Amino acid sequence: MNTFYHSTRGNSETVTSKQAILTGIAPDGGLFVSDQLGDAKLDLAQVASQTYHETAAQVLSALLDDYQKDEIESCVAGAYGDNFDTSAVTPVSALGDDWLLELYHGPTCAFKDVALQMLPRLMSCARKGDGRNVMIVTATSGDTGKAALAGFTGIEGCGVTVFYPDGKVSDIQRLQMATQEGSNVAVCAIRGTFDDAQTEVKRIFANQELAQRLAERGTMLSSANSINVGRLVPQVTYYFDAYAQLVRNGSLSVGDAVDFCVPTGNFGDVLAGYYAKRLGLPVGKLIVASNTNKVLTDFLETGTYDRRRDFVKTISPSMDILVSSNLERMLYYLTDGDCERVSSFMRDLAEKGFYTLPGALLAKLRETFDCGFATDDETRATIRSAWKQHHVLIDPHTAVAKTVLDRKERGGNQRVCLSTASPYKFSADVLSALGASVDGLGGFACMDELQRLTGIAAPTQLSTLRSKDVLHKDVVDRDQMPDFVESSCKRVFA
Repeated sequence: MNTFYHSTRGNSETVTSKQAILTGIAPDGGLFVSDQLGDAKLDLAQVASQTYHETAAQVLSALLDDYQKDEIESCVAGAYGDNFDTSAVTPVSALGDDWLLELYHGPTCAFKDVALQMLPRLMSCARKGDGRNVMIVTATSGDTGKAALAGFTGIEGCGVTVFYPDGKVSDIQRLQMATQEGSNVAVCAIRGTFDDAQTEVKRIFANQELAQRLAERGTMLSSANSINVGRLVPQVTYYFDAYAQLVRNGSLSVGDAVDFCVPTGNFGDVLAGYYAKRLGLPVGKLIVASNTNKVLTDFLETGTYDRRRDFVKTISPSMDILVSSNLERMLYYLTDGDCERVSSFMRDLAEKGFYTLPGALLAKLRETFDCGFATDDETRATIRSAWKQHHVLIDPHTAVAKTVLDRKERGGNQRVCLSTASPYKFSADVLSALGASVDGLGGFACMDELQRLTGIAAPTQLSTLRSKDVLHKDVVDRDQMPDFVESSCKRVFA
């Protein structure tokens, strides 16, 4: 079977998965999708008996089938080795009557590592038939940036430029990026929100004059955001592996349905669950958990996606997003591949600030997806109760999901809450939620106090940040981002 990809906004031009991964975003601004999604199914009984690495190889082979078997095996071995602090990669643990899928055991302590330790290897394989240098340009709401930097640093022929919203990430997230070493990396804060950064990055990809100037220097741009299909596909694996773990511990029989609750802003993490369902995983409901920036909750309840609202800075900053880019892929599959309809929705969102699904499409969407949101106060209460009742320490994003999940009526399915980051990435907010005063305490003082209070050690890659030099101090306005990218390309590929 040959799997080809094309834009969500037009299917006249198709590319291989390698070409899609190298390009990142389609030339017309759409996202790459495949009409073969779901043609190949994974054998659940086999998945239940194999390792994370074996399942990852099967998922990649099913969705990126122009990669050779030895290429995939090499990518998997390199992505999930001793850079993760557990051989399980993404272990499942109990939290009351539900389960946590721990996605923070990689080098940057966030779920993005699962994909961003894989994407550079997939891109390196794809480059062998291309020859151009690749500059990764990505916007981050906190976690993608450091995970991209960690994944691409030192990769031959690749550079990485990261933009993050100034003052709207946690202190630890900022230091993770600002202290990044490497001759092929660039980090820059922007005056604005994540949505500002993400929108401008998309415009940079569509800037043909910039593309031409870079092409003359043998350089192309690509993305490490989940708009890149090479970011999305590796995340499918941990849904299958979570299921396998529950089968092995006796909580499930093969074929039983499972509900997943996912804290998400950009819709990529939960979309990977939808992909898993299309590949044969018995998913009951995918519950979309939002913070006070509840644009996705409102959309799933009303059918209207409306970005015309105030941006709220919350204690779960990686979800402080008003334009959920990956939702465009879901719209494509929801409309049975109607590119004109998807283009119309996206045009309305850009020009009017909103679009509305017909009732039949909303009903179809809600067959798989449920939703809810949590305020900061509710999030804090869940962090506190998880610790006091179960002695489990969770970060604010995980707590958003657990808050939403706890409100849902319990049916007969096992329920898995995706735990997306180490609580020590948000030490001040977690410590405050536990009732301790953080007045006058810096990020590392909060980290030390949280360790003392709980007896749980902070990951060394976070605790050692205090001794590292800040190497990246640039702050620019949104309209200066293209110039920063071009200068980064000249420096990295001089």
